[in-house]
Amino acid sequence: MNLYDPIKKIMTRDVITVNPTDPLSKVKEIFESNNIHHIPVCKTNAICGMISKSDFLHFIRGIHHSTYDQFIEKSRLRAYKAEDIMTKGLAKMEPEDRINVALEVFKENMFHAIPIVKDDELVGIVTTLDIIRELANEESPVKYIKD
Repeated sequence: MNLYDPIKKIMTRDVITVNPTDPLSKVKEIFESNNIHHIPVCKTNAICGMISKSDFLHFIRGIHHSTYDQFIEKSRLRAYKAEDIMTKGLAKMEPEDRINVALEVFKENMFHAIPIVKDDELVGIVTTLDIIRELANEESPVKYIKD
């Protein structure tokens, strides 16, 4: 991977999003039916926040032993909206920004996903997993010699 390539080379383009007023039951459904860990929150196409899977799991608190616990969870998921738990202070990049800039953001912050925007519209997302996947797909410059 060339760290000076534009981020658009490795970003995910087909991004699943939610609206700020969508109930958290929709967020739960998206996390359960897709292998993703971040959901951008957008008004029309403009990003206004991000929900990570860990933020969502922290909100629901995970243990449901009784029918009453399950009832409470379902009620909370209908009552609360995406905007209630989304992270608002986001690092954003443009498609032409270099991959090494994303690495610096990941290194200096606790972000694991960066929305990619062009003219204030969400066009993609890059995650730490995208970087790892790209590195894992590279051919090793080391040649192994059989004994």
